[in-house]
Amino acid sequence: MSVTPFRLPTIPLYKKETIMNLIAKGLRLDGVRTPESPRSVKVEVGVIEKAEGSAHVRLGNTQVIAGVKIDVGTPFRDTPDQGVLTVHAEFVPLASPLFEPGPPDENAIELARVIDRSLREVGAVDLNALAIRPGEKVWIVWVDLYILDHDGNLFDASMLAAMAALLDAKLPYYEEIETGEIVLDRSKSEGPLPVKHRVVTVTLAKIGDYLIVDPDFEEESVADARIVLAFDEQGRIVGAQKTGPGGLTTADLEKAMDLGWRAAEVYFKALDEALAGKTGGS
Repeated sequence: MSVTPFRLPTIPLYKKETIMNLIAKGLRLDGVRTPESPRSVKVEVGVIEKAEGSAHVRLGNTQVIAGVKIDVGTPFRDTPDQGVLTVHAEFVPLASPLFEPGPPDENAIELARVIDRSLREVGAVDLNALAIRPGEKVWIVWVDLYILDHDGNLFDASMLAAMAALLDAKLPYYEEIETGEIVLDRSKSEGPLPVKHRVVTVTLAKIGDYLIVDPDFEEESVADARIVLAFDEQGRIVGAQKTGPGGLTTADLEKAMDLGWRAAEVYFKALDEALAGKTGGS
């Protein structure tokens, strides 16, 4: 588990007390959710025509769009028989007053790193199947995440968008010409990107002595600590990230794993529905 800085705006103490009083009664600020339930989630795939794969996710009022671009390149020296997967995140300034123009800050880098590690640790994409000529030519897969509207919990929305876009992605058709050059024809496909495992993240915030699932912006702002757990479809935890100065007890972690998996099942269902909807509409 890695730890990164926690940077959120200052919120009046009474706001934290109000949120904790509601949680103690089994309620949230929106008057609808319980501490254990995520916000409404909607996943759409195939939203960017020129991308090899794409997805748009709404988690409450948080919105993220993901695009997958696939090209031919050279492998890393230490993995000559594997393709390359790279995740990049951009915080669009219009999405939040907290976002500023310029290169990615530590929060955008953290977000991309958590998504990247969660995919790599379980081997979500079969990189061995992406070698065209081992040691020379492999498929390079870029996943670009764009935060369009920030109302808390960017991790879960971004992971859903990345996973949906990868599941939507198709490898471009290619031919090897006499010179050994790889020529792509993006109007045709070699088939789907080889995805072996599905992964989602579940973010939980600790506010006082309480744990809540899928914190919105105000809840994140008063949280003492936050933990992001990555689950695969078998319920295995394949990644974890903790932020914030507050501590987590053993009991907190056990509860987080239980609540996390229940929320993960909601996210996996949203993925299934999005992909089934695309299949049904094609």
